[in-house]
Amino acid sequence: MSDLSSSSFTSRRSPVFARRGAVASSQPLASQAGLSILMAGGDAADAAVATAAALNVTEPCSTGIGGDCFSLYFDSATGKITALNGSGRSPAGLTRELVLGQGLAEGDTFRNPYHAHTVTVPGACAGWCDLVERHGTMPLATVLAPAIRLAEDGFPVSPITSYYWSRGAAAQLAISDGGRALTLDGRGPRPGEIFRNPGLARTLREVADGGAEAFYRGTIGSDIARAIQEQGGVMTREDLAAHRSRWEDPIGVGYRGMTIWECPPNGQGLAALLALAILDGMNVGREPFSSVNRWHTIIEAVRLGFADALACVADPEIAPAPLARLLSGAYAQKRRASIDPSHAALQTLPGSPLADAARPGSDTVYFCVVDGRGNACSFINSNYMGFGTGIVPSASQGRSKGESWGFSLQNRGLNFSLAPDLPNTLAPRKRPYHTIIPGMITRADGTLMGPFGVMGGFMQPQGHVQVVSALLDDRLDPQTALDRPRFYVDPSGAHPGVHIEEGTPTSVVEGLSARGHRVLPGIGGYDRSLFGRGQIITRNRDGVLCAGSDPRADGCAMGF
Repeated sequence: MSDLSSSSFTSRRSPVFARRGAVASSQPLASQAGLSILMAGGDAADAAVATAAALNVTEPCSTGIGGDCFSLYFDSATGKITALNGSGRSPAGLTRELVLGQGLAEGDTFRNPYHAHTVTVPGACAGWCDLVERHGTMPLATVLAPAIRLAEDGFPVSPITSYYWSRGAAAQLAISDGGRALTLDGRGPRPGEIFRNPGLARTLREVADGGAEAFYRGTIGSDIARAIQEQGGVMTREDLAAHRSRWEDPIGVGYRGMTIWECPPNGQGLAALLALAILDGMNVGREPFSSVNRWHTIIEAVRLGFADALACVADPEIAPAPLARLLSGAYAQKRRASIDPSHAALQTLPGSPLADAARPGSDTVYFCVVDGRGNACSFINSNYMGFGTGIVPSASQGRSKGESWGFSLQNRGLNFSLAPDLPNTLAPRKRPYHTIIPGMITRADGTLMGPFGVMGGFMQPQGHVQVVSALLDDRLDPQTALDRPRFYVDPSGAHPGVHIEEGTPTSVVEGLSARGHRVLPGIGGYDRSLFGRGQIITRNRDGVLCAGSDPRADGCAMGF
């Protein structure tokens, strides 16, 4: 296998057209798992959970049942979109004072990003079960069967996944309890090498038989708590048993006559909506993609969206954001007027009266499904930093005693701020600022245009903005929209840099520099992961589906 570090990723992908269903994900075998459920008569919810579970098997360096999830579901019968918040809370016994007293802080965050205190209750399992229960048509055991087969029989590892798996094997898996179980003798699997995960197959069978109850309030939950405590954490069986998903109303803004939908906080979809609301009153779509004015304007709008989102996104049950005001036309106009068309902002501050906040970041999988009836699921699942903490629980009793459960635990608690008195300050039983966000677009008459998403830490809201602009300003198909070079704004610091992907016109790079942006150009190879990995499926009014999958990942779109 060739090294991808110097690859220009120039191979061409065509959009995938279908009528009866489509799945787009970052792993071909996961897309196939979801498609097999659609072809067997399942709907978009069934196929989404099948895809999520298969991604846990084939890309555990990004996602899994030990992480969190969010989804948006469009019900074609009612035209209604529901938002599922599958994120978990911090332990009841975890306080900011405890972390500081144990000397585990560095500035306003954790010194060790893999410490057991960074594990919040993993919400993915409940999210999978709840999505199937509310919107699905198949038994959970049927939905999870493709992933169980992959885990038991083994699968050949994809090239880009192999690279990040190997990085995780040398990092948190090498130092965390049980991490070696997700390696081959301590290393990551090579491209094309077979990896089997009988422990994960056993976990998925337990969930297939007993649902979320088996995970949170059964033996698995007890073993999760034990593993965390053995690594210095304070999570208990009671913390896990108390977990519930939240069904919420999505939030949205108009853009070019369409409505763009996101999950509400504690996710950062608000940042994308704020930027799009600003851009909806500007003329970026009238300028070509190679226009410096266009790039400059979108970058500045993204910075403003982040400034407000970082200031107020937190657990809405503890620190609700003023969403109505933030998403109003008047506020968008006020923020729009602050953009200097000729120069980059030296400092982007949140709008009054918002305050400063935390700073998140990293690895995730996003995928989407549309079925033949026009139901759509936009779904995102993440461990956060690759394998998360790298802590892998093992069975403490029964015939499997001592054997791994086959999944790692996330480190989403790293997104809490350890500074005092902020909306996102660490506190007991609190959800942190979450980077993972699924998106959905509907037409003015409420019909589905399609689900979309771009994964990857802070890249996600700005990835949403860039692909929405490509779809609606330039009317590109999903694959072409995803193929375009992107920028990444680092929202930390007083004057953040702008990373520019390889393939961006030189005139754009030079023009942005001339306007005062600190430009970091020419980023390619594996480093292209900085710009996220997206999936999009659109549905025409005649029911034809058009799907695309990001060339920055191993995956593909499939339809039938």
